[in-house]
Amino acid sequence: MDITDIRQSFPVLNQDVNGHPLVYLDSSATSQKPESVIAALDDYYRSYNSNVHRGVHTLGTRATDAYEGARENVRAFINASSTEEIIFTRGTTTSINTIAYGYGLDFVSEGDEIVLTPMEHHANLIPWQQVAKKTGATLKYIPMQADGTVTVEDINETVTDRTKIVAMAHVSNVLGTINPIKETAQVAHRHGAVIVVDGAQGVPHMSVDVTDLDADFYVFSGHKMLGPTGIGVLYGKKALLNQMEPVETGGEMIDFVDYYDASWKELPWKFEAGTPHVAGAVGLSAAIDFLNDIGMDTVHQHEEELLSYAFNQLEKVDDLEIYGPNERAGLVTFNMKDVHPHDVATVLDADGIAVRAGHHCAQPLMKWLDVTATARASFYLYNTKDDVDALVKGLQKTKEFFGNVL
Repeated sequence: MDITDIRQSFPVLNQDVNGHPLVYLDSSATSQKPESVIAALDDYYRSYNSNVHRGVHTLGTRATDAYEGARENVRAFINASSTEEIIFTRGTTTSINTIAYGYGLDFVSEGDEIVLTPMEHHANLIPWQQVAKKTGATLKYIPMQADGTVTVEDINETVTDRTKIVAMAHVSNVLGTINPIKETAQVAHRHGAVIVVDGAQGVPHMSVDVTDLDADFYVFSGHKMLGPTGIGVLYGKKALLNQMEPVETGGEMIDFVDYYDASWKELPWKFEAGTPHVAGAVGLSAAIDFLNDIGMDTVHQHEEELLSYAFNQLEKVDDLEIYGPNERAGLVTFNMKDVHPHDVATVLDADGIAVRAGHHCAQPLMKWLDVTATARASFYLYNTKDDVDALVKGLQKTKEFFGNVL
């Protein structure tokens, strides 16, 4: 993996911010886009912009072929059994809401259980809160270990025969924890429950095989994996998707409409009402091609090496508390003693270093950590050890500045 060539593929990285070379360490929020993705979007709008599935003219056919070709590319990327199991959505949040309201409301009843973890992003928490309120179900949480992990033993003790849904992040967007999805699926299925996996931080950073994981539903967003914003994926087992009613109805997803009734198209189109984000699907497909050319195992290995280097270098910064387990995905979440994370991020930004500060859409996890907010540096395939060195230097500068102020 030639990191120099890879970085040259990302035009946004070639700029100064506040008089300093940009050091982008916020890929967990959204990743940057390579030239090939930008070119794919440009080519679609310049050459064959059209609606899909409707027209018989040449541009419509080209757009439809590209859109459905993107679906096949996604299917292969996560090793789903069929393109019927790949639904295009606006992103992870829309995908989870579709499952919550299209499956949860119909298959969860009063007294049933929905099992979560305290590390869930709000997108994989609030929809289940709403389902519980509407159905009378009970929310339960798998306890976390002191390092921010969950054990199979605790999963076994939390999931019962009353559990109908287990919703879990593949990778925590705050702690970097990589959860035992395959083992959790086995526990859930043993009790007759389904597992919903938030893969927003999983798919961009490691090889994901939904068939091997035996996930019932697996969702992710294009913009976190080099693709455009506004496009995401809902993978669901065909048998479950066939049981569900569409949450959104209108044009395109129908088979037949009469004055008083309507019937739906077959999968996957019954869940894709209206004009889809064709350009987004085309861009996502180009992003998958880019990742495939590098290899997801190579991406993961690069992030592991970068994370190991980051841990060693961050030890040079006094009064820095790092949260989460030793074995994790490529991000570091931390706080500096007596300095608010927003202040940390502001000082770093003055040197062109972009990190995230706040509760990261995970307020229950902040409560578990006994903090109101944290700072987070997240790495991706285009980051280097030089970026880590810049972060460390920036943190040392931050500590010195606030040490003098205090």
